[in-house]
Amino acid sequence: QVQLVESGGGSVQAGGSLRLSCAASEYTYSRYCMGWFRQAPGHEREGVAAIRQSDATISYADSVKGRFTVSQDNARNTLDLEMNSLKPEDTAMYYCALRYGDCVWPLSRTYYNYWGQGTQVTVSS
Repeated sequence: QVQLVESGGGSVQAGGSLRLSCAASEYTYSRYCMGWFRQAPGHEREGVAAIRQSDATISYADSVKGRFTVSQDNARNTLDLEMNSLKPEDTAMYYCALRYGDCVWPLSRTYYNYWGQGTQVTVSS
């Protein structure tokens, strides 16, 4: 089954930028949806952004619109998340996730079957 590995987390001051990357080992099926989620201590895991592989349709959580950009590289099997204008409230463990088939909106962890181990993002004020 597919393995997802995130990288690129770290610590940054408010207003700074980070780029996360998710590498997928191999896909079993050709239709899939990939997403980024995050979970802060004491909070539920929430969706950040997702992209439908077939036509690159993207959806973002309202809290990150205009600041985060998700992109995929089908040749390299990677999913990136460019995060700009970071805020302390963006501090969380960030996870890459995959579901086979179409994307389901709104973004919810319920519909994703495969997860990476997570990468920590810490934004200081």
